[in-house]
Amino acid sequence: MTEVWVELGEERYPIYVGAGLMAQLGALVRRHLPETRRALLVTDANVAPLYGEAARAALEQAGITTARVTVPAGEASKSLSQAYSLYSSCVRAELDRTSAVVALGGGVVGDLAGFVAATYLRGIPLVQVPTTLLAQVDSSIGGKTGVDLPQGKNLVGAFHQPSLVVADVETLKSLPRRELSAGMAEVVKHGVIRDEELLKYVEVQVGNVLAGDPAVLERVVAESCRIKAEVVAADPREKGLRAILNFGHTVGHALEAAIGFRWLHGECVAVGMVAAAHIARHSGIAQEGRLELRLTRLLERLDLPTTLPEGMDPKDLEPFLRRDKKIKSGVIHWVMPVRPGEVVVTPDVSPDAIRWGLEALRR
Repeated sequence: MTEVWVELGEERYPIYVGAGLMAQLGALVRRHLPETRRALLVTDANVAPLYGEAARAALEQAGITTARVTVPAGEASKSLSQAYSLYSSCVRAELDRTSAVVALGGGVVGDLAGFVAATYLRGIPLVQVPTTLLAQVDSSIGGKTGVDLPQGKNLVGAFHQPSLVVADVETLKSLPRRELSAGMAEVVKHGVIRDEELLKYVEVQVGNVLAGDPAVLERVVAESCRIKAEVVAADPREKGLRAILNFGHTVGHALEAAIGFRWLHGECVAVGMVAAAHIARHSGIAQEGRLELRLTRLLERLDLPTTLPEGMDPKDLEPFLRRDKKIKSGVIHWVMPVRPGEVVVTPDVSPDAIRWGLEALRR
């Protein structure tokens, strides 16, 4: 088991990464939340048959009375109506301010359950138990919680740091190959923005990653968690440095919306990272030549897309780019790679460079 700490002063919390940690869930919760005697375990219809009972049993064995609630799988569950239903479950479970909400699942469950924990009784402890690679390396860390509105994703939310994160890499064995590949996009992102050694490790271990080697996955997840923990600790409220975590997400989010979310988030981020690398080279920002080629090769070996869907015009992305959350005074602040392990956030990107970079994505 690897232990990584997110250092936020009084809110510091651990991330546990390893194989077989589900059986230790109750003991780990009691270690960090000794007053907790009741919990609401929130999971979804895909995860519940696989790990719901094991998680509940581990909590109960540690003396934590646990009520389990299963929500439908998918983005539609990130809604105010589903949050309202969970509030009612909190009342029925007789949760108080020493009780905990335990989020067992991927990013949707983590965001939804986290939002409920942030707002029920003005905030109760949250335990994140991510079961997808994307959630283990990204969404379960950092305290972003929220639900969607019909007008857009994550428009209602709160920052609410978990009390601990328990990432059991054994759960990744049940992921479809496509989901595992999509999660690796965020790992590659972490390597590009902060740590070239992680990038090199992934390049060497692609085969073992896709084969689900537990030791390799533990290192990949732990190193990604370390990088995100460092960035979150330096900027917990996303006022500055934390923007680098959005590398690849400007074009990635635009692509998601433009194609009606038919690709996975990580697949769109992969395309977005390639676009950013092209734009950075054309802008003169990239100081190491042809990073876009290195990225493209690695992402393709991970079975990730590096171009737009067949027949898509890059101009179709432009209306969605104008909605990017990094826009300030009408200008996008792009996360641009300087060299592997270093990026900058800058508004100084010419329209010509952006057009060139997007055109490079045409299949």
